[in-house]
Order: sequence, then structure tokens, then C-alpha cells
Amino acid sequence: MAMTIHVDVVSAEQAIFSGIAEVVIVPAQMGEVGIYPRHAPLITKMKPGSVRIKIPDQSEEELIYVSGGMLEVQPGIVTILADTAVRGADLDEIKATEAKNRAEDAMKDRSSAIDYARAEAELAESVAQIATIQKMRNRAH
Repeated sequence: MAMTIHVDVVSAEQAIFSGIAEVVIVPAQMGEVGIYPRHAPLITKMKPGSVRIKIPDQSEEELIYVSGGMLEVQPGIVTILADTAVRGADLDEIKATEAKNRAEDAMKDRSSAIDYARAEAELAESVAQIATIQKMRNRAH
């Protein structure tokens, strides 16, 4: 049996995933981080994107969209504390596309720096959701 590490993915609303994995790939602030068993301890911010979890004896990775949050790696356990977390299969492409369009429109209207920053964050989240949906679709084919 392959070496594994325990993974917990939680958001403010609910626990999304708890189980073992061979590898976890997380969208960290400075780029994707691959976490294997015996990874060095680590704490970092996450950006919006897909958490990919390779579960032993499953060919398909578990995909979970996160809107940001914190990643903590300790010996034997990975904890992902997400602002928002949604299983890839539960994402709504139409809503994500609408949110992306609204954010792009809001960014065109630079009436205030706060509104622009909020629109920029919403755009990053919706683009990450759409990318997660596309990964799910590509995996099905």
C-alpha cells in the first residue's frame, strides 16, 4: 500500500472532506503546492482554485474548489481551512459565468478603489470556479 497522509478540508459552513490521500495539490498564494506524506511542516495562505486530492485505489482525483483560506501541514495531517469550499461536482457553471461577467463589468467602472478590489477578488473566485468545472468536464471525457 502506498504511503498516505490524512487530509481535512473544512469551511465556515461545513466539513467538505476528511480522509487519507497519497498526495494533495493546493493553490497556495505563491503557486501550487504538492504535499506528499512526510512533507515538512508548513503554513501558508491559499488563493482561489482547485484542491486536488489523490485518494488511494481511486483513479480520479477528488476536486474541491476553495475561494482562499489557510493551509497547514503537520506530520501526518494536512488541514485546509477554506473561506468557502465546494466539491467540484457541486459547482454551478452558469452562476460562475454570471459572477465573472458581473465582476468584469464592475472592474470597468472604476468609481472607487474598494469597489475595484472587491470586483477583482470576485473575478478571481469566479475564474477559479470555472477552471474547476472545466477540470471536472475534461476528466469525464
